Amino acid sequence: MTNGIKLIVGLGNPGAEYHDTRHNAGFWWVDCIAHDEQVQLRHEAKFHGLVARVGLAEQETWLLQPQTYMNRSGIAVVCLARFYKVTPEQILVVHDELDLPPGSAKLKQGGGHGGHNGLKDIIAHLGTPHFWRLRLGIGHPGDRNEVANFVLKPPRVEEQRVINDAISLSLKVLPLLKRGDFPKAMHQLHTPSKPKNVSMENPS
Repeated sequence: MTNGIKLIVGLGNPGAEYHDTRHNAGFWWVDCIAHDEQVQLRHEAKFHGLVARVGLAEQETWLLQPQTYMNRSGIAVVCLARFYKVTPEQILVVHDELDLPPGSAKLKQGGGHGGHNGLKDIIAHLGTPHFWRLRLGIGHPGDRNEVANFVLKPPRVEEQRVINDAISLSLKVLPLLKRGDFPKAMHQLHTPSKPKNVSMENPS
């Protein structure tokens, strides 16, 4: 298939002070690929981000971590995509998702931005929402006024553990995404053994 994933974009904010925050879940996912493939992400000024090229499933794939801060992620995505002639349907954007509990990972194509500033800017720059998204659940603080503060703080220890589990699980479908077998990837990712969601209550 020709429409397998050729560009994987992990969303996050640059800088050590943001590295461990919930908003950087997309960076964590891309870091795992770079580690597994033994490649180093290097800064490319013309792409406004950290970039690496990997060969997955015998195909060339680009990894990108925009270094423009979350709300300006789109410029990095569109610059690299245009340079290497990657279509929106060949792009996977990995991001934190407030509407899913920690330990969840869901794959979808298209849709709105759901208030996520990174997705909002990517949609604006690409001129279409028709790219793939991998949504890594981080949970919701329960009050929309607390969202900005919530995403810029690290997960609790037990949340981090199940987020890491979800990252590991979702990475297993990457060969399918590279081949363009999206239905099988979604089936495998969405119907595993029951995910371990974090209890938000104190044990009695």
